[in-house]
Amino acid sequence: MKSNSWIRNYRARTPDLTTFQVVIEESDLWIAAHQDLSAMAATEVRRLRGQIQAWAELHPEFYSALTPLPCPQRAPAIVRRMYHAAEATGVGPMAAVAGAIAQAVAEALHRESPEVLVENGGDNYLISRTERVVGILDDPAAGMRLGLRLAPHDFPCALCASSARIGHSLSFGDADLVVVRAADAALADAAATALANRVHSPRHVERALALAQAWEQIGIDGILVRCGEMLGAWGNLELVAVDTPQH
Repeated sequence: MKSNSWIRNYRARTPDLTTFQVVIEESDLWIAAHQDLSAMAATEVRRLRGQIQAWAELHPEFYSALTPLPCPQRAPAIVRRMYHAAEATGVGPMAAVAGAIAQAVAEALHRESPEVLVENGGDNYLISRTERVVGILDDPAAGMRLGLRLAPHDFPCALCASSARIGHSLSFGDADLVVVRAADAALADAAATALANRVHSPRHVERALALAQAWEQIGIDGILVRCGEMLGAWGNLELVAVDTPQH
């Protein structure tokens, strides 16, 4: 999605975990786990990227499509996740790529670590046994002001973001930030893009909330939308104040 820095709170405050970064081509992952699993994570990222790239070589429309495509049964598991998320939310499969990779890496590392936090360009998949407060960066100039509190029973959990202001990914809307919570990170990633595309002014915030609520049946658990001075939220989100900006 748009930002690789919208969530910094657990980056700055994870004294109970070991943190490390894995960068493979365009994929830039920040990971926290019980031990340094950077070699294992890098291997997994290369494997996943290789599957996506090989599939796109045979199906070039997979990279460029802005609307859903039929999902062939022979596609690799991560590619099928992207196809299904795109179909559910009305976007192209690549809108789900960062979330899909984040979840697949977290699930792989979870075999070695009971807690794993993975952020991939603002799209997150989190497995934790303790409470975490995840900071929301909707305005880099203002720093961190809000956070989402997640209790132990909330995990595993995906939080994915899209923005017309932060980062470099394609957005057809004008939202400062859209954050989507779901159990599936590919779905949360695709939904964040689809909902952000529909926010062109503060008066569209309620429209995005209504659509997210309608998508509860496909697995969307919550949404936060910021556009200008309008902030709206729906669903299973516990907002908390963050006292000091995190960088």
